[in-house]
Formats: sequence, structure tokens, C-alpha cells
Amino acid sequence: MTYPPPRYSGAGGEQSATYRPADHPAELAYPSGGTAHYLATGASTNGQFGLYRWEMGPQPSGPAPHFHRSISESFFILSGSVRIYDGRRWIDTAPGDFVHVPEGGVHAFRNESGEPASMLLHFAPGAPREGYFEGLIDLADRSQEEREEFFLRHDTFWV
Repeated sequence: MTYPPPRYSGAGGEQSATYRPADHPAELAYPSGGTAHYLATGASTNGQFGLYRWEMGPQPSGPAPHFHRSISESFFILSGSVRIYDGRRWIDTAPGDFVHVPEGGVHAFRNESGEPASMLLHFAPGAPREGYFEGLIDLADRSQEEREEFFLRHDTFWV
């Protein structure tokens, strides 16, 4: 494995870092009480990755087993316990646990602990997942055909 080709060719570097304080409000709130914080979107990282803080309320929530064809997804547990399906078994995670799922890997996650939980979600490359997260809110009001198109557009294939 080698480093990728340089993407920056300047001589002295740039002042281009971004800062987001911990108390920045969530970009998205779900009726169930969960929130999504857009820490680094694919658009803000030139398509390299997307990073989101996912906060779940105490009620059961999370997607069923599925896979993505064009993106990998990783989970880093910050607080609470999130059940993560790694394609073989459900794992009850704890803060500090990490799960990486490459493209095509079947996975799912749920908060079934009865307590709040939070984790970082990392997608590579940086697909526009914000549209997916935002579209979930009114998905139940859409027709079956609209739901199928939504999942296809957002590289989500249910198993």
C-alpha cells in the first residue's frame, strides 16, 4: 500500500482547517428524539469521506440489515450501547468499540438498550448521505415505488 497521489501542490500549506464546537446544534432532529450532526459532509471534504454524530433516544431505532455498493461505513461508539449487525451476528457494543463495513458488507444497527446512545458514522468515499438522512423523516408517507427509488438513489439495498 502506498500513499495516493498528492491533491495539494502548493509549497507552504494553507490555513484551511474547519472547527465545529461540541455544542453546535444538530442539523437534523427526528420525531423519535434522535439527532444527526453533520461533522464533515462529502461536499466539505471534496468527496473523500463523510463523518456524522448519530444520537439515538432510548426507544428502539435503527435500520434493518442492508448493504451499500459504492461506500464503506464505519461505526465508533461514543456513549451507551448500540447493537450492530456485522453480517454474521448482532454485537452489543460499548463506548470505544469500532466496526468497519466495506462496500457490499451486510450490516445494521439498533439502539435496543432503553437508554440514549451515540456514535460516529463514517462513510468513504463521501457520498451525499444528508439527503438520505433527511428523506427518512417522511419516507412512510411515500408510495412503495417512491421508497424503492429513494433507496436505490441512496445506495441502500435491503437483505
